[in-house]
Amino acid sequence: MPDLIKIGQRIADMASGGEEIEAYAIWERETSIRVYNSEIESLTTSESSGIGIRVIRDKRVGISYAGTLEDDDLKRALEEARDNSRFASQDPFAGIAEPDGVDGPKLNLWSVDITNTPTENKISLALELEKVTLSKDRRIKSLNSSNYGDVSVESAIVNSKGIASYTQQTYCWLWAYALAMQDDETQTGFGLHASRDFAGIDLEYAAQEAAYKSTRMLGAKKPKSSNLIAVFEPDISSSFIGIISSTLSAEAVQKGRSIFSGRVGENVANSRLNLIDDPSDPRFFSSANYDDEGLASRQNLLIKNGSLKGYLYDSYTARKEGVAPTGSAIRGGIAGSCSPGPRAPYIEPGERSKEEIVSEITDGVLIQSVSGIHSGVNPVSGDFSVGAEGIRIHDGELKEPIKEFTIASNLQKMLLDIRSIGSDLTIRPSGAAGVTLAIGNINLSGS
Repeated sequence: MPDLIKIGQRIADMASGGEEIEAYAIWERETSIRVYNSEIESLTTSESSGIGIRVIRDKRVGISYAGTLEDDDLKRALEEARDNSRFASQDPFAGIAEPDGVDGPKLNLWSVDITNTPTENKISLALELEKVTLSKDRRIKSLNSSNYGDVSVESAIVNSKGIASYTQQTYCWLWAYALAMQDDETQTGFGLHASRDFAGIDLEYAAQEAAYKSTRMLGAKKPKSSNLIAVFEPDISSSFIGIISSTLSAEAVQKGRSIFSGRVGENVANSRLNLIDDPSDPRFFSSANYDDEGLASRQNLLIKNGSLKGYLYDSYTARKEGVAPTGSAIRGGIAGSCSPGPRAPYIEPGERSKEEIVSEITDGVLIQSVSGIHSGVNPVSGDFSVGAEGIRIHDGELKEPIKEFTIASNLQKMLLDIRSIGSDLTIRPSGAAGVTLAIGNINLSGS
């Protein structure tokens, strides 16, 4: 593996008078295995590296990148970034990040278990997942696929202001996509488990989840329209948590594209709700020692006891507002630039299980899948309307499955209408973590 810090430092040291340089170098290795009908359908292993270079001179920003770490390509990318800066418009807030005195966490996110495990063992795991999932329920007729994947990645951010940050991490995942049939009806469902190391993968969990999700909706009917309490499972609530936390990006706020613009100090949610973004927490697969500008990862409390406490800043949006950055820079690969956003958002879990929450609901629905969530949610107004499937709740018990309906509300209204927060914090390889959430006054549109 290349010494990314040394490569980045070599680029940063080339800054001339009045010039700022930032180098973002990355090395990555991935494995992807897909199994179908007891045969290997595809197997891919790949290794890649590259560098993104940002040059700022006279408040003009130039960006370039190279898909290798060879010396000639590094020099070419630097000269292209310099050249691009000459033609850019001046931006009074342009600049690279400066050390802010916050010490980065000492996270151990790397496992040699993943890198040292033979590919044959990874194939065997995917094959076994298919076999075990099929055995869970006679109604499961086949698997669209049984999959294994892993990634090992190292990155370094070095700039001419003195930042030299390095992070390495590994994780792997196993997931199945099952197909269940009953009479003339077909339903599908997926099961997933992820771990930092190969030994931590729970095949039984992934198989059981795929079996449950593919069979639970068999026999579903279209419901009548009503206004009720909706209980969102963690995989569903995580999508809404991700959307809500993204509207707390300072960039969205400064551009007037957030329902939370200018509302710091206001009560925006149920008083029991705490919304946190914490990429310094090693439980999250998106955790890292530093953000994508090289500033230390840290916990940011966004909503405390229902009150909005602040926004997420990278160095640019912080400079624009005259505040300190929050270590929230996210970069869209070596060819992209940074913007602020949530890196590991979650709602602080409560003390009650999903079963306890459901037991107290007289009339409701357990939402188990949604469709069109990103196109169906307006982050500016907060209005949303999405397709959904789930199971009706009557007098504290799960009853008949229902499908072909929409649920609608408003994100702001949802936060205020939270009735219960579950204890079941569920962390997936990407995106926000979820918990069971019971939310009142949800409009269900069916027949």
